[in-house]
Amino acid sequence: MLIFFFFFFGLNVMQICLPHQCREEEVIEEILRLNEDSRVHGIFLHLPQSFLSKSVRNAIKPQKDVMVKVTLVRGNLNIQNFLSCNSSLDAPLVGKMAVLLGLEGPLKVTLQFLLQNNGMMVQTRQWSSKHFDIEISRAQTPKPISQLAQEIGLLPEELEAYGNTKAKVHLSLLNRLQHQPNGKYVLVAGITPTPLGEGKSTVTIGLVQALSAHLKLNSFACLRQPSQGPTFGVKGGAAGGGYAQVIPMEEFNLHLTGDIHAITAANNLVAAAIDARILHEATQSDRALYSRLVPSVNGVRCFSPIQMARLQRLGINKSDPSDLTPEEIRAFVRLDLDPEKVTWQRVVDTNDRFLRKITVGQANTEKGHARQTQFDIAVASEIMAILALTDGLGDMRARLGRMVVGSSRNGQPITADDLGVTGALAVLMKDAIKPTLMQTLEGTPVFVHAGPFANIAHGNSSVLADKLALKLVGEEGYVVTEAGFGADIGMEKFFNIKCRTSGLTPDVVVLVATVRALKMHGGGPNVTAGVPLPKEYINENLQLVADGCSNLKKQIQITHLFGVPVIVALNVFKTDTQAEIDMVCRIAEASGASAAVQCHHWSRGGWGSVELAHAVKKVASQKNHFQFLYNLQDSIVEKIRSIAQKVYGADDIELSPEAQAKIDYYNQQGFSALPICMAKTHLSLSHMPEKKGVPTGFILPIRDIRASIGAGFIYPLVGTMSTMPGLPTRPCFYDIDLDPVTEEIKGLF
Repeated sequence: MLIFFFFFFGLNVMQICLPHQCREEEVIEEILRLNEDSRVHGIFLHLPQSFLSKSVRNAIKPQKDVMVKVTLVRGNLNIQNFLSCNSSLDAPLVGKMAVLLGLEGPLKVTLQFLLQNNGMMVQTRQWSSKHFDIEISRAQTPKPISQLAQEIGLLPEELEAYGNTKAKVHLSLLNRLQHQPNGKYVLVAGITPTPLGEGKSTVTIGLVQALSAHLKLNSFACLRQPSQGPTFGVKGGAAGGGYAQVIPMEEFNLHLTGDIHAITAANNLVAAAIDARILHEATQSDRALYSRLVPSVNGVRCFSPIQMARLQRLGINKSDPSDLTPEEIRAFVRLDLDPEKVTWQRVVDTNDRFLRKITVGQANTEKGHARQTQFDIAVASEIMAILALTDGLGDMRARLGRMVVGSSRNGQPITADDLGVTGALAVLMKDAIKPTLMQTLEGTPVFVHAGPFANIAHGNSSVLADKLALKLVGEEGYVVTEAGFGADIGMEKFFNIKCRTSGLTPDVVVLVATVRALKMHGGGPNVTAGVPLPKEYINENLQLVADGCSNLKKQIQITHLFGVPVIVALNVFKTDTQAEIDMVCRIAEASGASAAVQCHHWSRGGWGSVELAHAVKKVASQKNHFQFLYNLQDSIVEKIRSIAQKVYGADDIELSPEAQAKIDYYNQQGFSALPICMAKTHLSLSHMPEKKGVPTGFILPIRDIRASIGAGFIYPLVGTMSTMPGLPTRPCFYDIDLDPVTEEIKGLF
């Protein structure tokens, strides 16, 4: 059952969904509430015939009674009718309309809304009888990207359009607005994820829509770009859902502006350079290598700038290639990379478990130089982490050059600068460094930039996007950014890694939870894709909710470790009962949340998050006491232990011999003062994915430790954590197709 209501701050169209079993009195109560709401200018009912009584029709105030022109299109069928929702309503026609709107299969509907008291058309909107996210997305025509850019204060020369719906924003904007005060900084995190979903992206988008359209505050969302592998493999994208989406959602979730492709190309160029260098050094003399690395062009030999930098690192202060001694030539041409100590992996943006361990170099042309290696998912590349943490082109190039790809046989770290590949990497990444501008269904601006995995890398959108957005919204505005997975992973890394890099600190954390997910943490049964939900997740079960709130309490405690106030946003589903909702909000506030509010942004858009927006505005204006969890000067072991014990709740950590050897090596190389980025399952506070709620009494096993020197962090691998996901038995790609006539994508969420 639906009650549609419309309010015209920027001509928005929203909907209220009521349960099928509700009474007529409840429908009238909802109508009376809307009658008294000054922000609602028109009401249109779409109800079963049994609810279209005279009492219900007469409940609407005459000045809010909306006349609607409805166009229904099914195949070649085109029906147009005018109808209004007052006492003169043609009941048989509306009964017929209700049946038509409920027919199975795709049905496109165009509604032109006219205020009955003046007959002026105020809105045209398309709606589909099947409320798939992609259909809701297509029903709204986005503003031209040039118009959106103008509205938020961008100059034409600061925009690089990619079609009519998205554009890259030039970093020169930061210089132009350098004296503009920053807005408020809001981080959206969540409880430990479950297969039932929590909806952090949807909350983020609903919140900025509420702040912008309904509180009339400048607001901006900063979101991660999703990996294409999970898009086709096992899950939906990150564009939000329902009436809280970034549009066009199919572009958001697929290639976008090609940033991940650029990262993949850059990453694999490094991998190719590594193996080629090992081969050439193994098969050529010093003099032959030198002649090829510093060739004579038109009778002139000279070092390239990056080769001059390598000479300086070696302490060779010469610029004429003919002046080098044989010993200097040998030091210059021999990286002497140990094939067993190469740490750089190839990447691909597809979930492919058979690339977790591979052998390269098996062709005869490689002359027996085969070695074992692996592929990672593209978003786990260190280059992706660098993109997310850099503050400009110069900084990005320097970080790319510092990337350690392996060790020489005498234990010295070998970098991308040593390979001579840094300049080429910067060229490949020169467009990817610019954030992509898009918009929500309600026209609120969004930056989409960078997408490092939170269970492998640090799981946050880019520093650059946040900095640009904070300047654009101004001192009274709000920037809402999202941390991946649970607060124990994405939020912890946001504070300890991203905030250290950016120098920015958040004003408030919004912690997202759902009743269904909390029930799973409380001991509810596992779910299987494609199978109806067990009754525990559909029917009221207060005991499961109470037990599952242990995870919510723990995530609130984790937030308080950093001295930041937290608001709990309960993302409401239609199966949630009021008693369950009230219980979660009551427990959250008793556990230290500054506020706990229910949110209906999926079905109502920004209007469904107005209460959350008011709470954010109130709490963000209060002073907080942000602090880091550990000092960078603490040892690597102590930093890991701090996260394991204080955040995850482990009794202690256990280092494998390999992990201890890596720590000794990193200490020797001077890398010990870097922050820690734990690579751990996102499905549990522990290293055991099946352990929901708040596991206790466990030792956290550290299997290996790697270093992303360019990105600027050490990342321990916890337990059996893999850096390459695999496809399930039935991936999403079974449902995805393309209409060859309309070119519309089918089956994408």
